[in-house]
Amino acid sequence: MKAKYTLLAALVLAHASANANPAPVTDINLNRSSTMNNNTQSVSSGSLEQRLAMLERIVEARSNGQIRMQQQLQMLLDEVSELRGVTETHAYKLEEILQRQRDIYQEIDRRVSEVQQSTANTQYSTDTEQATTETAYSTDVTENQAYDKAVNMVLKDRRYDAAIPEFEDFIRNYPNSTYAANAHFWLGQLLFNKNELAKAKTQFERVVSVFPRSTKVADALLKLGQVAERENDNTMAKKYYQQLINQFKSGTTVKLAQDRLNAMK
Repeated sequence: MKAKYTLLAALVLAHASANANPAPVTDINLNRSSTMNNNTQSVSSGSLEQRLAMLERIVEARSNGQIRMQQQLQMLLDEVSELRGVTETHAYKLEEILQRQRDIYQEIDRRVSEVQQSTANTQYSTDTEQATTETAYSTDVTENQAYDKAVNMVLKDRRYDAAIPEFEDFIRNYPNSTYAANAHFWLGQLLFNKNELAKAKTQFERVVSVFPRSTKVADALLKLGQVAERENDNTMAKKYYQQLINQFKSGTTVKLAQDRLNAMK
């Protein structure tokens, strides 16, 4: 406020110096019976005061505008900061989800290996049973190495995109492998995580139809239900979940399927 009045005083002095007979601003309050010269000076003084008032309003408007711009800028900065925080939170949660999935995959693979090993050591009474039962490990060293390489890309290296062509190559090179069902399931899971639902569905369907005795069938049926849900096809989702429940009766996947059915009612 002090600076404003200083500016006004300076402009008054400048105008006064430019006139031969300066008139004080207070002359505007003189009686109307004053001389014409006084009236002229009053008018002149009033004009200057109007100009000063206008200048004051301009300065005030610009100041208010700058204040509003600063407030808007601060609001934008606050929003950017908030969005950055939300992004970091989502990234952290996504990493947690991926880590849980990797742990689940590793646990499933370990349990499958144990079941397959037990199956390999069991003697069956008929040739048909021996032909249709999955064995734990392949006698082909190259085949084992190829499968381990693909799995390790997921469990150890976390190179999920790179693991997809590895599993595709393995399935193409070893279509009759004892690991074929597992490979199809792994490939389907990786494609599902990328939301490539049509391709993922194809892999899970092959596990169910081509390898009906595989320990991956229950998991594949559960994933087929989840694919159908993502595609907003609740009818097919319920069909897969019910098929899983009817076929396997109990187990973790059966419980998950039942929970999904209950949630969809």
